[in-house]
Formats: sequence, C-alpha cells, structure tokens
Amino acid sequence: MKKTISPVVSKATELREKISPLADKIKAFVDALEISETEQGADKEEQIANAMLSYRHIEDAKTRLDKVIQATVGKSVYDK
Repeated sequence: MKKTISPVVSKATELREKISPLADKIKAFVDALEISETEQGADKEEQIANAMLSYRHIEDAKTRLDKVIQATVGKSVYDK
C-alpha cells in the first residue's frame, strides 16, 4: 500500500525548499559585506547587522516550516 503525503507536509516542504537557496544567498551577501570596502557615508556595522538579521529570519522560517511538518506527522524532522 502506497503511503500518501499530507498536502500540508507537501506544501511546507515545497516552501522550505524554495527559501533554502535564499538563505544561502543572504549568507554569502553577509560574508561579502564583511570583507568589502565601506562606501562613503555608510554604516558598515549596521549593514552587516541587518543583513545577518535577515539571514536569521530566513533560518527561523525554515525551522518553523519544519515544526509544521512535525506537528502534522507527529515526529521530529530533525536529524539525530
């Protein structure tokens, strides 16, 4: 008997897969900011802090989608 996947799990998984590359791009942007020359008049620390915060928010969104899956299937989706 073929096991069916919940539509909720399918959608949460799809969304998580779509935002994962964005997290990678934002992290690369943060890394680039850290080594780049500061533009005149720019607050480099503020730039890095806000870029890093956006990365953390994306990572949090991925975790929350994992929690949706966990709440649907009743077990942890995290590696042990």
